[in-house]
Amino acid sequence: MDRRDCLKAGLGLSLLPLSNAMASNALPTRATVRPGDAGWPSQAQWDRLSEQVGGQLSTPISPFLADEATRAEALAQIKNPFYIGDQPALTQTSGYHGAWLSQPSAQVVAARNSADVVAAVNFAREHRLRLVVKGGGHSYHGTSCAPDSLLIWTRAMKQVELHDAFVPAGAPSGSAPLPAVSLGAGAMWIHAYDAVTTRAGRYVQGGGCTTVGVTGLVTGGGFGSFSKAHGTAAASLLEAEVVTADGQLRVVNAHQDPDLFWALKGGCGGSFGVVTRITLRTHALPDFFGGVSLKVQVADEASWQALVAHSLRFYRDALCNPHWGEQLRFDDERCLQVSMVFQGINEREAKEAWTPFLAWLGENPAYSIVEPLQVSALPAEHMWDAAFFRKYAPQFIARDTRAGSPSIHMLWKGDQGQVGWYLHGYASAWMPSKLLDDAQRDAAAKAICTAAAHMPVELHCNKGLFGAPKEALDATRNTAMHPAVLDAFALALIGNAGDPAYAGSGGVVNEKKAERGAQRVQASYDALRAVLPSAPTYVSECDFFQRDWQQAFWGPNYPRLLKAKRRYDPDGMFVIHHGIGT
Repeated sequence: MDRRDCLKAGLGLSLLPLSNAMASNALPTRATVRPGDAGWPSQAQWDRLSEQVGGQLSTPISPFLADEATRAEALAQIKNPFYIGDQPALTQTSGYHGAWLSQPSAQVVAARNSADVVAAVNFAREHRLRLVVKGGGHSYHGTSCAPDSLLIWTRAMKQVELHDAFVPAGAPSGSAPLPAVSLGAGAMWIHAYDAVTTRAGRYVQGGGCTTVGVTGLVTGGGFGSFSKAHGTAAASLLEAEVVTADGQLRVVNAHQDPDLFWALKGGCGGSFGVVTRITLRTHALPDFFGGVSLKVQVADEASWQALVAHSLRFYRDALCNPHWGEQLRFDDERCLQVSMVFQGINEREAKEAWTPFLAWLGENPAYSIVEPLQVSALPAEHMWDAAFFRKYAPQFIARDTRAGSPSIHMLWKGDQGQVGWYLHGYASAWMPSKLLDDAQRDAAAKAICTAAAHMPVELHCNKGLFGAPKEALDATRNTAMHPAVLDAFALALIGNAGDPAYAGSGGVVNEKKAERGAQRVQASYDALRAVLPSAPTYVSECDFFQRDWQQAFWGPNYPRLLKAKRRYDPDGMFVIHHGIGT
């Protein structure tokens, strides 16, 4: 029995009691009051909260519904994620068809520190208010968006502190110190990368999109371009500060409140409290980071399926290792698009890795190389160096176009299309390593081709840890994420979206188009399921209407997460869509 068979057997045994746990997975519903209800706080009570938080309480108003000058600026910046993130009334996704629309809360506390968060949590508990929390605001499920709620907005809490030798609180005497970085709940990944990589010459495992909030990504599990080398972002979590439903600020780690600490490593922090600060282990920086691009068009269906099968074989033999990450995209026009990154090897070695693939393409006239292989590398310390890219490669980045914006603000140009988008449909599934085996690869290729005929299928190779080193696997195994991630060679992503649909922005949802998009996503996902009898998936990038979501997101870890939820939030104060205990 090989390693994958052992993993499957272990999962099967551990899932036996899960159906019983699902039957009683929900906590008692906590009744909340809304504006106009008898229990809604009086103005005097709101004023007292405002005093407690130093005047940081206000009524959030969408800039698209404000005065003419403010609206004009908002329209000019509608594809600038730094601007969107600075608006307490907006979220980075403007909605999801049939599910939710971005709408502001009734009141917002712009928290500056943990004391402000404690005050807001206590106020919400005492007055039975719906409470939501927003840092980066990137949730596809709208978890930081709820009208008639009190919003705790952590945007201003973006402190970054580097540690040469960090030891978690309460650790036994003699515990080995580790290099680390501590980040406030409002920090974005560009803040982390600028401090850790550009200026300190180390690496922190984070997200690919620079404007995503650090805390939300980590507590949801967290993948970045180089996760195949270091595991998930949650796997690097050493300590967190979190305000729980009782208003207590806790410092949690493997030695203090270890059950809550484990739950924050992929169980979605919004289910358990308000995280105010996290500390992540940092890693040695390789000499180079780099990227590879290639686009291939195929003439006929048989050759298309053969190309997909060969791509899977090539990936298994040459790229399924810690050096490689990011995407292979199979679209509905029989086109393969490669957008991959590498680390720990140089440009020459990266080119050599792709030589056999190019030779194979050249043997068949059915394959046309539309965009030739391009390989480029750069010194790793410049990977998120905005000044470097503005000087040498401005075509790869987008900038914060506001006057006086911080010089470090940059995002990859390819991520700009996601800013403000209105999702029509979204689906994902981890692809188990057995699909790379000779016996199953053709069936996997056929399923991918059938799925791609409805909607392009992206294989995000960095979001599955098969091929990762033992240390990364062991660290990720000690998180709340579904164990299927350990044996997945990639996360298959299928999505469809339209333009921003914020109220007042002029964007109008075309319901028929949205419905068609949702149907195409579902048809593509259903076709892929032909080789996925069970389809665990990543909680942060999945269908809003995910079926069997407890099992799909957390599998055998769900009962343990539910136990932690009942201990730290027995009244169900923290509610998010498809959150623990909801």
